[in-house]
Amino acid sequence: MYTNYRSLQEYRYQDVMNASPLRLIVMTYDAAIAACGRHDLIKTTQALAVLRDALDFDYAEIAGRLFSLYEWCADLARQGRYDEAARILRELRSTWAACLPAVERNAPQPLPAYAGLAQNV
Repeated sequence: MYTNYRSLQEYRYQDVMNASPLRLIVMTYDAAIAACGRHDLIKTTQALAVLRDALDFDYAEIAGRLFSLYEWCADLARQGRYDEAARILRELRSTWAACLPAVERNAPQPLPAYAGLAQNV
């Protein structure tokens, strides 16, 4: 049992470490939506804080609007209105996820973790 858990943890770690920034955003939405489904206020607000902290305010208009939506979702969760927060987050997630194929198709491929070792030899 421990081996399966350890393997799953390693898989999740590798998934996160190799994910593009956009994929990480989608994964964070997944975490927030799952936390809403469990009515877990702490995990919901933590995921929303990660989304909020990832905003780039060099693009003030869209970042400000997303900030307001994230704060509204946090307020809904604090009021126990998890279904409403999850609905909003699912809509936002689907928009980001729709961009994934095009962004990842055009993104440079990461080097394997061991690629830098050859330079040190």
